Amino acid sequence: MDFNATLIGEMLSFAILIWFCVHFIWPHINKAIEERQIKIAEGFNAAERAHAELRDADRKVEAEIKVARQQANEIIERAQQHANQIVDKARAEATTEANRLKAAAADDLVSMQQRAREELRGWVGRLAIQGAEKIVQREVDATAHKAMLDQLVAEI
Repeated sequence: MDFNATLIGEMLSFAILIWFCVHFIWPHINKAIEERQIKIAEGFNAAERAHAELRDADRKVEAEIKVARQQANEIIERAQQHANQIVDKARAEATTEANRLKAAAADDLVSMQQRAREELRGWVGRLAIQGAEKIVQREVDATAHKAMLDQLVAEI
């Protein structure tokens, strides 16, 4: 192996190339690599933060849904209680109205019975007078007739 000037020139050229790359190119490449590493690390950190925020948001949503369900159940329960109160009130009013109608009907019945008895007494009294007139074959005067009818009605 012969060392000649070409080999020394190539070695010198290679050394200059390495020195040039180390001083002028390598710092830019390192800087770009470091910036990229920082951006990637920031991206990972942002992704982790976003994932954590998503978990927190999911927990909050679940809590809100739970609260909303509880409130909906309470509202439904109150509505059912209110509906039951309305039904109970309507039943009470219907019962009261039915009792009032029964009492009114009973009063009407009693008054109808009373009128029927009075009419019947009047008819019985007239029939009795007519029978007595036929028996006696004479007509009794009006005042005596009325007095007899009143006495007969009172007795019946």
